[in-house]
Order: sequence, then structure tokens, then C-alpha cells
Amino acid sequence: MQIEFLGTGSGVPGKFRNVSCTALRLLDECNSVWLFDVGEGTQQQILRSNLKPRKINKIFITHLHGDHIFGLPGLLSSRSFQGGNTPLTIYGPKGIKDFVQVSLGVSKTKLSYKIIYQELTTPGKIFEDPKFTVYMNTLDHQIESFGYRVEEHDHPGELMVDKLKAAKIPSGPIYGRIKAGESVQLDDGRVINGADFIGKAQKGRVVAILGDTRKNPNSLSLAKNADVLVHESTFSKDEAGLARNYYHSTNAQAAILAKKANVHKLLLTHISSRYTGKMANVLQKQARAIFKNTSVVRDFDVVDVPFDKNQTV
Repeated sequence: MQIEFLGTGSGVPGKFRNVSCTALRLLDECNSVWLFDVGEGTQQQILRSNLKPRKINKIFITHLHGDHIFGLPGLLSSRSFQGGNTPLTIYGPKGIKDFVQVSLGVSKTKLSYKIIYQELTTPGKIFEDPKFTVYMNTLDHQIESFGYRVEEHDHPGELMVDKLKAAKIPSGPIYGRIKAGESVQLDDGRVINGADFIGKAQKGRVVAILGDTRKNPNSLSLAKNADVLVHESTFSKDEAGLARNYYHSTNAQAAILAKKANVHKLLLTHISSRYTGKMANVLQKQARAIFKNTSVVRDFDVVDVPFDKNQTV
């Protein structure tokens, strides 16, 4: 599991930061890529990465401001031309279906795949499969804005091969039955309890990706105990008044949230074009004074989300 940042700026594209798009790379887990927001120019950003549009099968839109959705029509169109023929689901606020259908309709764009629209109105579970569950909750912005919480299901414990060999249990199909937790009788008459040869289950990882928002209680529930929290940082700690007036957050507010929520890592994005070079480092330094494991991300940063080996079930 990796997070790749295709756009980390706010409002309008800049020389060094494109507007919002975050990719959750789940290639090892389910051979998929999930996008969170698709700002203008996302296609160009993807061309500079090693992501394949045909691998994108879910898009989560946080809100309908242009810097988060203006890249959608072009990306959806290009996916057709680049071998994408499997269905794609778009989750987002009411209105996202109209935006996409009008854009594609006016331009006479024909797609080679089906789009499934999930316009969200009720906070809670919005998706679940055997490997992941995704939750949505509302935030506090000028228009309806969402945060998403992706929970990976726990991984079954690994087969303790060394212990099996030490017990002189021969390898073969019997290992599969033992891994399934079955009780197995060996040729020598011994009865083996499979559960005795399976390690502890590994707790799944949690990633929270929040849309534009000012300080609000729902952010805490979305971020609780997350391995990674992706949070906007449009303003610095000295601009709390501006942040509130414009329905955004400061770096300090994001860091305080990360600390309260007991997250492992905080990644600050949606950086104003006012903060370039050393000024972006100041944002990071201010946030780290509150929550040490904080980074201000840049376009094309790729962040691994490793398992916490101390977190077992």
C-alpha cells in the first residue's frame, strides 16, 4: 500500500504544485489504484508517474470545487483510449454525476466502460469487499465536503513453517489444511491442531484522506488511530482567523488533530501557492513542533504505508 501525490496545491495550478489529486496505490493488495479528487491537469501528472489509468477503478471526490474535479472528464476519456474497459465507480457529493455526464455529453465523448455513480448523502460505510471497508463523514467547508477513511481488513496469521519442520511434519498439501486451521491426522497417528502452527493475525492498515475543511469534530472520528492521515494545510498556524473565514485549516490544527486522533503519520497537502521553497519548510517545522511525524508533501511524493508489526489481532 502506497500513497502517491499527483497534486498538492490549492485553488489553482502552480509552477511547482498541481491542484488536488491523491492516489492510493493498492497494486499488491487488489491490483487497483483509487484516486481521491481529480484536479485539472491530473492526466499530465499521471504521465509523469508510473500509474496506469486502466488500473484506476474507484474515484472518491471530496467536494465539487473546481480544483478537485476539473480533471475528471479528460481522465475518464483517456482511460478509454488506454485500455480501460472495466467498470469504474465514482463516489462523491450529489451533483458529481451531472458534472461528468454533461461534460462527456457536450463533448460527444464515448467511453468503452461503464461508470457507476455513488452520490453520497448519509455518513457511514460506503464500500466493503473482502479486503477493504471505506467510510465517509461530512466535513465543514463552504460547500458539502467529505472525508474518507479506508480500513484494510486484518490479515490472517502466517503459517509457521519453521515450527512445522521442527515438529517433523512433512511438507505438501497438508500444509494448506493446517493453514486453514484444521485438525489433521498424520500418517504416524499424531493429530495436529492447525491453530497451533499459525502466527498472530496482522492488523490491517488505516488511511484517512480528508477534503477541504475547517476544524470540526467529524475529522477526529475519521482519523482515529489511522496509520496515515492526509490533511489539508492551506494556512499557517498564525492564520487561524483566515482559515476559519475561508473554511480551511491551518497546519497547527491538522497537527493537533493528528495528536488527538493518535495517528502514526500526518501528511500535509493542499498547500497555498504562497508557500514555496523555504516557506513550505516553515509549515512543516511549525506542525512538527506539535506532532513530530509530520511531512509537507510535494507533487510525485510516494509514501509507503507499512504494517505496524506491533499491531496484531
